[in-house]
Amino acid sequence: MVSPFRRKGKDSTSKTSEDLDLDEAVNESEVIALGDGEPSPAELPESVEVEPEEANVDMDELMEKSAITVIDTCMDLRRGENILIVCDPTTTDIGQALHNAASKRSDRVLLVVMPKGRHHGEEPPAPVVNLMRQQQVVIAPTRYSLTHTRAVRQAIKDGARVATMPGMTNEMFTSGGMSADFASIKKNMGEMAPVLRRKRIVNVKSEAGTNVTFEVNWREWKLDDNGICNRPRMLTNLPAGKIFTLPREGTMNGTIVIDGSWDSALVDEPIVLQIEDGLVVDVKGGTAAAQIRQAFGEAAKRLRSKEQENVWTVAEFGFGMNPQARLMGSVLEDEKRMGTAYFSIGDNTTLGGASAVGIHVSGVMNSPSIWLDETELVKDGQFIIK
Repeated sequence: MVSPFRRKGKDSTSKTSEDLDLDEAVNESEVIALGDGEPSPAELPESVEVEPEEANVDMDELMEKSAITVIDTCMDLRRGENILIVCDPTTTDIGQALHNAASKRSDRVLLVVMPKGRHHGEEPPAPVVNLMRQQQVVIAPTRYSLTHTRAVRQAIKDGARVATMPGMTNEMFTSGGMSADFASIKKNMGEMAPVLRRKRIVNVKSEAGTNVTFEVNWREWKLDDNGICNRPRMLTNLPAGKIFTLPREGTMNGTIVIDGSWDSALVDEPIVLQIEDGLVVDVKGGTAAAQIRQAFGEAAKRLRSKEQENVWTVAEFGFGMNPQARLMGSVLEDEKRMGTAYFSIGDNTTLGGASAVGIHVSGVMNSPSIWLDETELVKDGQFIIK
């Protein structure tokens, strides 16, 4: 296992890359139900009206509605287009709903159930890779993310537009971030472009202890993860709503404290990452720290010795822009929540970096403060520039 504490020699060269990442989310609808301790409708005062129960809405109808949104609004599937839906045994209901919705617009729809992967960024099986290269539209609701894989990069290069949904569940598919107005999110994210322009230094702080600084290429901020994926060679996550970038390799130094979620699980104890020259050199945080060391150590063993240290690259930074997304222990939705920020460790090649390590894991921070040069963009989780 490669230790995160080992540092590169001072005479080793560090490659500089471009950037990518995003931001925003949180606005949840409230559901009021009568529990065992509540009065029955007959016991309620006459002035209290009992709303019809919506909890009995058929889940199939909700799945169908969300699937139609994905196919018609997000992907804008055209009649006759080739579309591949890739799911695994944990997401077959979602895959079937998407297949049904897509079949109403095209007679060239394939649904493939592949084995569940072992971690984010793992390549899909070769037959799936080959199918992805032959499609105009690819949608991948899977337990582990395919976003940062060679398979997705190649499909996009060949002209496909791709939506990935790592960690998607039936509940997430029918509520929360997926219920957002993606056209409005696209508009709001587009208005961030002037704010990001010509800003080179990013500083992120939090009351939990985060204080980290790094450089970015302001031209490489990604503003298109807005849920609208309607042109060739586009890539988005669903639910969408984040602004993100690639930290310049070798420029990040400081401390990151993950106090929201890590790898699709809410954290019981904050995870502290010490960063030097763009690499994680120390990990603290109880049992989670040991699990992180094991996962990244196993990924390192699959690489050549001179590349093993690259698994600890801080690969991505972003902030959420989806007002309906929730912090719920799913990286897919957590990093879109307005008022949060996230850092990813591992593979950064999808964003233009040089760390091709086959693992990519994100940690989400609660209530960060974010500076772009001398301009404060977010203060304790609240946008102060709009």
